[in-house]
Amino acid sequence: MLERIAAILDAVDGTSASASELARRTGLSVSTSHRLALSMVEYGFLRRNESGGFQLGHRFVRTALENAALPVLTELRDTTGETAQLWIRRGDERICQLSVDSQHELKATLPEGARLALPAGSSGRLLAREGEAMEELEAKGWVESVGRRTPGLGSVSAPVLSRNQIIATICLAMPLSRIKESPGSDFGTAVKQAAHRIEADLAQAQ
Repeated sequence: MLERIAAILDAVDGTSASASELARRTGLSVSTSHRLALSMVEYGFLRRNESGGFQLGHRFVRTALENAALPVLTELRDTTGETAQLWIRRGDERICQLSVDSQHELKATLPEGARLALPAGSSGRLLAREGEAMEELEAKGWVESVGRRTPGLGSVSAPVLSRNQIIATICLAMPLSRIKESPGSDFGTAVKQAAHRIEADLAQAQ
């Protein structure tokens, strides 16, 4: 089984392939190639493109947004000491695409892939375009949450924009016990600057 899976991964490395193309490249039957490829999609080893072909999945391929965000999130975590995350919207939920966790023993953290209902938290309020959050964003450039989703935890988020549309948010999350004034007052400027850096990197890559 592992040999067949490895053969399929090799067959789509740097390209895409239909089930019949997978069969030709691997020497497997079309039905076997198709069945294995569909199973690999479920586990994130492959993904389907718009034409129905198979490509390497998210376990191997990061999006341009993730590539731009990861070093910025890491630097944000290192300079603030708190957990830095990238969130996107999918329907009525938000999904944690990246999380660079605080190195403190007491920290706010969620695993990559975590889903939360909108509009909970500072990122949720932004991605849901909550009226009060948009006013806060216009006034300050960031949105904060103080124990609104989880008692004892706070966060501050800023949007990542593309063509004036919010495509993601950068969130810095922390225990309120380490806050001096508020999440936004302490870290809002740093989070806003991080979001702007990602926007610039994305624009340069386009």
